[in-house]
Amino acid sequence: MRVFDLGRRHGPMLAFGGPYSNLHALRAMRGLARAESFDKKSVICTGDVVAYGSQPRECVAEMRRWGITCVAGNCELQLAAGADSCGCGFTAGSLCDALSAGWYSYANDTLTEVERTWMAACPDLVVFTMGGRRHIVLHGGASAVAEFLWHDSPVSAFAQEVAMLEDVLGGPVDAVIAGHSGVPFRRRVAGVDWINAGVIGMPAHDGTPATRFAVIHPNGDVDQRELLYDAQAAHDHMVAKGLTQGYHTALLSGWWPSEDILPHSLRRIQGAAE
Repeated sequence: MRVFDLGRRHGPMLAFGGPYSNLHALRAMRGLARAESFDKKSVICTGDVVAYGSQPRECVAEMRRWGITCVAGNCELQLAAGADSCGCGFTAGSLCDALSAGWYSYANDTLTEVERTWMAACPDLVVFTMGGRRHIVLHGGASAVAEFLWHDSPVSAFAQEVAMLEDVLGGPVDAVIAGHSGVPFRRRVAGVDWINAGVIGMPAHDGTPATRFAVIHPNGDVDQRELLYDAQAAHDHMVAKGLTQGYHTALLSGWWPSEDILPHSLRRIQGAAE
């Protein structure tokens, strides 16, 4: 694993995941960070800069201009390698799997070697110390970049990930900041504070177009916050580019076009068949 050490941080850290090729959301996130005086060393992205939306090259360009640290998500790894699928961890034959073919091929056809080279340089893990606690930032999990962990995943699943991180890093871990699943949560498990910062490029399947990010404080407090941006403009740009598989309407409705990746507790009709 490629590990990047940010060293000791003294002020709060802003963490967000999944811009997902949604330039309107990414620019809103950057504007908020500027307004709240977060410098580029105090902001970190958990990966998947490029995914469902219609402005993949523009999002990479915005990230490069901003100059913040970004861990490698499955999309960075797959697109950098020129792979033929997103590597998102969707079940073969599921609706999520079928829908991914459309947006991934669009992104793969759009990106140039400039963007792929930037993606290939993203670290797998980022480490920093704040408030005397060792924080690790990753995309999905240590066992797999596209590992799905939810608020109600088994304790054993988190314990396995923490043990692998401690083995890789050669020492204890106090907090993990992750992304990938798209739904923010915070859970104290296996002796570690596991924080999913959420994603900014797509709503958290909660019926509102607002997306999510997190601010982590030196005293251990975590603010899980909403990001408001021009979702209508992002939707209209997707339509103009022909990306109308359902994720465009999710930007406005707040509901994903498929629930087959979600645990039953997060589905609109709980207990619905997979």
